[in-house]
Amino acid sequence: MQLGFDHDKYLKIQSEHIKERIAQFGDKLYMEFGGKLFDDLHASRVLPGFQPDSKLQMLTNLADMAEIIIVISALDIEKNKVRGDLGITYDEDVLRLRAEFEKRGFYVGSVVITHCNGQSSAAAYRKRLEKKGIKVYYHYTIEGYPNNVALIDSDEGFGKNDYVKTSRPLVVVTAPGPGSGKMAVCLSQLYQENKRGVKAGYAKFETFPVWNLPLKHPVNLAYEAATADLDDVNMIDPYHLEAYGETTVNYNRDVEIFPVLEAIFKSIYGESPYKSPTDMGVNMVGFCISDDEACRAASRQEIIRRWYAAAVAIRKGLGDPSEMRKIELIMNSLDISSADRPVVKAALDKAEATGGPAVALELNDGTIVTGKTTSLLGASSACLINALKALAGIDKKLPLIAPGVIKPIQHLKVEHLGNHNPRLHTDELLIALTICAVTNPMADLAIDQLAKLKGCEAHSTVILSHVDEDLFKKLGVNISFEPKYQAKKLYHK
Repeated sequence: MQLGFDHDKYLKIQSEHIKERIAQFGDKLYMEFGGKLFDDLHASRVLPGFQPDSKLQMLTNLADMAEIIIVISALDIEKNKVRGDLGITYDEDVLRLRAEFEKRGFYVGSVVITHCNGQSSAAAYRKRLEKKGIKVYYHYTIEGYPNNVALIDSDEGFGKNDYVKTSRPLVVVTAPGPGSGKMAVCLSQLYQENKRGVKAGYAKFETFPVWNLPLKHPVNLAYEAATADLDDVNMIDPYHLEAYGETTVNYNRDVEIFPVLEAIFKSIYGESPYKSPTDMGVNMVGFCISDDEACRAASRQEIIRRWYAAAVAIRKGLGDPSEMRKIELIMNSLDISSADRPVVKAALDKAEATGGPAVALELNDGTIVTGKTTSLLGASSACLINALKALAGIDKKLPLIAPGVIKPIQHLKVEHLGNHNPRLHTDELLIALTICAVTNPMADLAIDQLAKLKGCEAHSTVILSHVDEDLFKKLGVNISFEPKYQAKKLYHK
């Protein structure tokens, strides 16, 4: 994996820039954190060198003066929206986020449920949180949002929302995912604070799109692909262009909401401190790209993976074909296809040669290893053990796991646990390998290679089981798969 992002530089200049923005306002600053404060796996994939918790590392310097508000949409609660990277629902992720923030020394003040319109699921979720001692507030749907500025900036608009009580000068507003209503929470609080005589400010920390990269840069297009379900569109910031004659990139929701923000600031200060959506932001990511071509290449791979993910979601009956079509348009604009993902062809060729499911994995030096389905191992497990052998310099034909270890596991699975598939999944393979490592130094050497799989690309010719998919994710392998099941049946675990 070719690094393309300077992590240390980012921590330094980003924290400095946020401190400057805090100093710009007086009593309180509401800072909307777009994307994810940690577990930002998308950013780490398209900006090789960016760490999933880079933003949280940066924010740690401000922990004593900051409190966190976690926002979740009632619409997402109602439809049990799932975080694709972690496989858990947004309502469960709120609890996970709160626990993680507090474990790292941050104060989480409350949870805000947005887009409320009498949903029973939202009311039940509020009761659940309050039983855990968590403060919960409602923010309601506003008719005509974000275009009806007169209604929004009134007692019948933001004035109807619960006032979120905060106690620290920096209020970080975050959410499990996009579309949760973070900005509306910030703007509502500006309105509510002003009514109480508090002069609060607002700033936006949105990693994507990167404002000082070209509109059609692959990094920015990868963001469009990642949010295809939201109909987000990257666009030139017209307000910034008019005010400064400078071309910058923003996205449609920020451009649409800017008149609301401007109106609220004018009502508070008499004038707006920002002339454009770009002015609102504090993102310094674009200044920390150290290898543009590495980031372009990583982003192209991300877009192709997103296309496969959309295709798989449709196959599972969970996706909308329009999302897939949107990503196809992005791929066409970059003149890329699945053929530009080397592991795809390698996996398909292996499947054709063996007549069964196959998996291919590209190591960081460009070597591609494959795995086929056997009587002992599934294709994912076979590929994983072959990759570890390659990294350790072990002959592919040399067995690392004794059949005497595999057979008892298969017996347990089939005879006692009711599994129909006796082949070892990836987690079972690693357990068996660990057992053998006690007496086999080669097996121990293979296990030591696991960390080297982080950032590798892989592809399966069938939809993987949750067990295998989750293990690849834990290892940091960027896995994609063909939108088809290994077996033709209506129900799949």
